[in-house]
Amino acid sequence: MVQIPVYAFTGFLDSGKTKFIQETLEDPRFNAGERTLLLVFEEGEEEYDFSAYPHKNVFLEVVDQQTVTAKQLSQLVKKHKAERVVAELNGMQLVGDLYMRFPEDWVVAQEVMFADSTTIMAFNANMRNLVMDKLTGAQMVVYNRLQPGADTTELHKLSRAANRRIDILYDYLDGTTAFDDVVDPLPFDVNAPVIEIKDEDYALWYRDVNEEVQKYHGKTVLFKAQVALLRRDKNNMFAPGRFVMTCCVDDIEFCGVPCRYEGAKNLTTRSWVMVEAKISAEKHALYKGELGPVLTAVSVTPCAQAEQEVATF
Repeated sequence: MVQIPVYAFTGFLDSGKTKFIQETLEDPRFNAGERTLLLVFEEGEEEYDFSAYPHKNVFLEVVDQQTVTAKQLSQLVKKHKAERVVAELNGMQLVGDLYMRFPEDWVVAQEVMFADSTTIMAFNANMRNLVMDKLTGAQMVVYNRLQPGADTTELHKLSRAANRRIDILYDYLDGTTAFDDVVDPLPFDVNAPVIEIKDEDYALWYRDVNEEVQKYHGKTVLFKAQVALLRRDKNNMFAPGRFVMTCCVDDIEFCGVPCRYEGAKNLTTRSWVMVEAKISAEKHALYKGELGPVLTAVSVTPCAQAEQEVATF
């Protein structure tokens, strides 16, 4: 199966997506003549200038992001004999909902979010689920329309709360740009003999151990969690974890780590326990064939519940 790479650009209306895509397609290093399907899921004030492109193999299609189907998208690729897709997404729709309707041979090669620095914090206050949806999946976020010398602390915190690996680029009104170079230390010592996770840091640890499991391989961790029993291996495994909220009450989910423990069958679901365990990078059904953290319990003891039952970032 020949894969179709997709370059996705997200962000809210008037955030600079169209301008960036226009400039990208004008660049012969990106547009060397590949047949490109330009999908626009949101029409803004700016229009594309096809006369500025070094090659004429760019084909524009305006599509409804809410209703488009995989079949329709495949037909558009076939219609234009496209070798790749450049997509300008609708900022008021969830990115993941669209990706689930992509044809099987479409692969997201890159996702970049654009944000107007003068309005993004207001969007975050009123539509946080949409902001976090875009930040979570993007490889890079571009904050534009910044005054030179502006304080970028809040933009940095917003980005890192959603995605610790995202590249952050600041685009200033004087034409200069700068990458964010702030290093965020983890609130726990990964090199300690026992990595102690405070109740308020569980969400950060859970995300980090899943993103960089090899960093934790062979180490010991101590944390407070609720008991979740597994359907398989219920006699000698359970999944200690916490309910975690990424952005709002609608996205609260239980985030647990499979743990070997001979006394698992005697545990009560949703009870609180203090877990000390060794971490290993292994394949498990929960990780769908990929390596992920698997614990081997050193001790599991009953304890009082965390002061904040739902963990946050």
